[in-house]
Amino acid sequence: MATPAAPGSDDEILASIGIELGDGMVQAACAQIARRMHTSKIRVVGFVPGDDEVAIPPLLVQLGLALVNLTGGTVAVVDANVRYPGLGMVAQGQEPDTKDSVFTTRWLRGSLALLSPPKVERAGEVVPQLARVLLDGADLFAHVLVDLTGFELLGEHASAAACMDAVALVGRAHHTREHELIALADLMPHGRFLGVILVG
Repeated sequence: MATPAAPGSDDEILASIGIELGDGMVQAACAQIARRMHTSKIRVVGFVPGDDEVAIPPLLVQLGLALVNLTGGTVAVVDANVRYPGLGMVAQGQEPDTKDSVFTTRWLRGSLALLSPPKVERAGEVVPQLARVLLDGADLFAHVLVDLTGFELLGEHASAAACMDAVALVGRAHHTREHELIALADLMPHGRFLGVILVG
């Protein structure tokens, strides 16, 4: 039985948005992905959902923590899903970091930065700001993980992917169909496609 998180703690905040830490299998899988990314010197990765039901933020938080543990550096998880922010509860009530930014930053465990929009925006307006976060964060973050949920598949994904070192697809085990993933994989930038991660 899991121990309840202390009120106001990082774990409680994550639990409030449906992210439960402590699953040993998930942690082990994320540790493997983190090692592959770090060894391959892949810093900025965009994650594209395989279907409308895939929840990417829980995976990115776990992967971000695995990268923090592996590298000892700071890692950013960017919730670029400005239509329906998956980490919106973390940013609720906060002002953007700067007057020309759509993102707020919440630090977890000292080294994992969660960047999320506190209000709904249009994705086309976010791509330039996402590029700015990636440029400005180049010295601050060892790795940046970006949730590309909510971007229009052809135009916006391509623009956002141009800012990334690599892109990965995220599917749901036993739900997302192989032919859907293959079709999406064909649309990913050649030479920068990491592969498919199955969750659930």
